[in-house]
Amino acid sequence: MELLRGRTAPCGLSRAKTQKIGRITTTGSITEYSVPGAQGRLTGIAAGPDGALWFTDTDSNKVGRITTGGSITEYAVPTASQEPWLITAGPDGAMWFTEDTKIGRVTTNGVVTEYTVPTSGAYPWAIVTGPDGALWFTEEHGGKIGGSPPLAGSPSIP
Repeated sequence: MELLRGRTAPCGLSRAKTQKIGRITTTGSITEYSVPGAQGRLTGIAAGPDGALWFTDTDSNKVGRITTGGSITEYAVPTASQEPWLITAGPDGAMWFTEDTKIGRVTTNGVVTEYTVPTSGAYPWAIVTGPDGALWFTEEHGGKIGGSPPLAGSPSIP
């Protein structure tokens, strides 16, 4: 389970084994939303620049968006079996996420692009936007921390 502090009082959470996204109020009331077609793990969750929560649907190979009203939309990752993991809001107004061998980017309009990491077999895992405005990610098998740029073909992010 991953928990996300809300911009206002409610919090969001992803429940990996139940295929549900939840909303928790400050009084402890929980509302859950089932993700249609989810096959296994909902792994990461992050607040987006559009006011929605964005999540990774790892086993379905998708990235999803849920509005505060519970409306869910999912976007397929272009490369099969990439298993998107963790997700963060990027400095460019898009959402960035890790995959088995790549870093992905999805715009708030649902356009998904993938970028190859420099280290072969690195297995990118965590991803954050740092205080310097750059994207930073860990390479679980590469034993490194990477930053953007340099992701092959990625836009230059100030």
